This record gives sequence, C-alpha cells and structure tokens, in this order.
Amino acid sequence: YFTSRPKESQLAAIASKQSSRISARGVLEGKFLELKQKFAKGEIPVPTFWGGFRVKPKSIEFWQGGEHRLHDRFLFSQHDGSWDIDRLAP
Repeated sequence: YFTSRPKESQLAAIASKQSSRISARGVLEGKFLELKQKFAKGEIPVPTFWGGFRVKPKSIEFWQGGEHRLHDRFLFSQHDGSWDIDRLAP
C-alpha cells in the first residue's frame, strides 16, 4: 500500500512518526522538505516503523441513535462497482 500512495504522502509518512510529540509544526515541515530533496530522484523506501491496512468493504452500516429508539440505520452495499443504499429498521 505504501508504494501506491502519492510521493508526497510517502515522504510525509517518513517525516511524521504518527502520534509522537513534536515541538512545532516547523520541525515536521523541515523534515518533509529535507526528505523531498533527499528522494528527489528514485524510489522512497518503506520505513520500518510504517504499517497500514487497505480496507475494501463489501458493505458498511451507519447507525445514528434517535429518541425513543427510533434510530436511523443505513446499509451501503457494493455491487458491480457501485453502491446501493438501504434504510434499515431500528
């Protein structure tokens, strides 16, 4: 998945160890620019600390709680590259 992302997103993933504390946004931007110059030509290696998942759902349900248990529920189902939307009873 990493290599399928845009080059700038790959660089940002290396520059930013997600959820680690940084002193200022400028530190992050500086690291990004440094890496952009370093990898101006060629492939960007997948960092050892990086991980990710690609989720390809066939269906997903959204639920919103409503008063008196009259909730809203919607089921999105994928069929042949398009999504069908059905309202479900609470």
